Amino acid sequence: MSKYQIYHNPRCSKSRQTLELLESEGIKPEIIDYLKDPLSEAEVLALLGKLNSNPQSLVRTKEDVFKENNFDIDTTEAIAKVIAKHPQLMERPVVVKGDQAVLGRPPENIKSLF
Repeated sequence: MSKYQIYHNPRCSKSRQTLELLESEGIKPEIIDYLKDPLSEAEVLALLGKLNSNPQSLVRTKEDVFKENNFDIDTTEAIAKVIAKHPQLMERPVVVKGDQAVLGRPPENIKSLF
């Protein structure tokens, strides 16, 4: 069985709900607090390669830091640079199992990994 990981923000209700959903299925994921330990550009690129959605969906475009800057998010490389420099712009939660990753918005999205 592949190990699960959750890129988690404990202050986010959707992130907490997603973690609860995993645990209710008997899954004890590795919890990665990406705000305390930000991802490198290479790690963001690897995560983007596993996502089952548009790469731009990983960016929180409604955050003030995004609105106040003229970020280029047209390429995966540009997205990786933005998230590595400003981890609060990474959409959460993200659940990874093996070579697949899913955004937990809504939390039920992660059921595709079960």
